[in-house]
Amino acid sequence: MATCDVCGEYENLPYQCKRCGKTFCADHRLPENHDCPGLTEWNDPGGVFDSGFDGNVDAGDSGAPRGSSESGGAGIASRVKRRIDRETSTGGLVSYVRGNATYAILAAMWLTFLAQLIIYHGISETLHNQVFVLQSNAIVNVWTWVTSVLSHSPVGLYHILGNSIVLFFFGPLVERAVGSKRFVGFFFASGILAGLGHVLFAVATNAPPTGVLGASGAGFAILGVLTVWRPDMEVLLFFVIPMKIKYLTWGIALISALLVVQTGTGGVGGIAHLAHLIGFAIGLAFGKRNEGLARSTGGRGGVRMSRAGGPRGPGGPGGRF
Repeated sequence: MATCDVCGEYENLPYQCKRCGKTFCADHRLPENHDCPGLTEWNDPGGVFDSGFDGNVDAGDSGAPRGSSESGGAGIASRVKRRIDRETSTGGLVSYVRGNATYAILAAMWLTFLAQLIIYHGISETLHNQVFVLQSNAIVNVWTWVTSVLSHSPVGLYHILGNSIVLFFFGPLVERAVGSKRFVGFFFASGILAGLGHVLFAVATNAPPTGVLGASGAGFAILGVLTVWRPDMEVLLFFVIPMKIKYLTWGIALISALLVVQTGTGGVGGIAHLAHLIGFAIGLAFGKRNEGLARSTGGRGGVRMSRAGGPRGPGGPGGRF
């Protein structure tokens, strides 16, 4: 979700212009509808509107005899049309996630969850843990560093729903500021570091074997970025209670810190509080380092947020690691 740079309306599936880099709703997505500067700067680099009727064109290339101007013209027109389609295509299904890595990650999470259900309930819980869970006694299973970020508890929907809600409402705000590629790197790096931090703490303190899975660490990192960029952004806790995001995130962080200190472990009640804290700290550092992007209103990295604050979604990831 983002606001249109022309009319300010929120758009669930916004369009980012390749020429000017700004974000628009469906009504203003066309370059001519938002006075795109690229219209005057574009010099047809792909030659898609070249009629082909110049000195280099050989009517024989169309497959018709040289003397047949009608069939030759039709062949040229056909080639031009195919080239226009190729150069200006929206990309089919890929267009729905182009510039919207948040939704691609959401899809990956739910596909991973489906695979978890099949393996956990239909094959073997042990195999499930080996494939999807980052475990303190099996850190060398490096694939779980990544799969654990996309995985969630296979015994209910609460975990994945909570993290999906956070990613859906808040992920696009960060993605449109830093760019899709950088956002994907940030998401997985924060999730991996949060998970590794939790299990390494268990190893260092000689705690019983433990494991983590879930996007909560990455979700808290996203919230940490927005806590720096827009501390007064209003959100609705549980879709009901309005509060500023800084009170929500710092409140959750304080509770998590107290539980970690009190118990001396990274997790309490099945929730990896230490991983949440690590993700939040990464988000704060990332947000501070890239604070200038939040103030930008133009260019490829620009992101606009309304004075009221942006998404009125739930607060906190609401899920377990």
